[in-house]
Amino acid sequence: MSVDEILASIDAEISTLQKARALLILNERETFKEKASSKKTGKKKRTLSPEAKARIAEGQRKRWAAKKKAAK
Repeated sequence: MSVDEILASIDAEISTLQKARALLILNERETFKEKASSKKTGKKKRTLSPEAKARIAEGQRKRWAAKKKAAK
């Protein structure tokens, strides 16, 4: 093998290793982003409709009235 062939082989190996390194870094960043984003996305806060709130409030008023009536 001549020196030029050896240098070309080394350059090809360096190029391959740099590509592998870039892929590993990219994969590591994506994994980090997935872990970071999974912490942010907890359970979604649920909201009640105005009608549901009114039904709950009315039911509570009935319970209070029944308790107040029983206490007399």
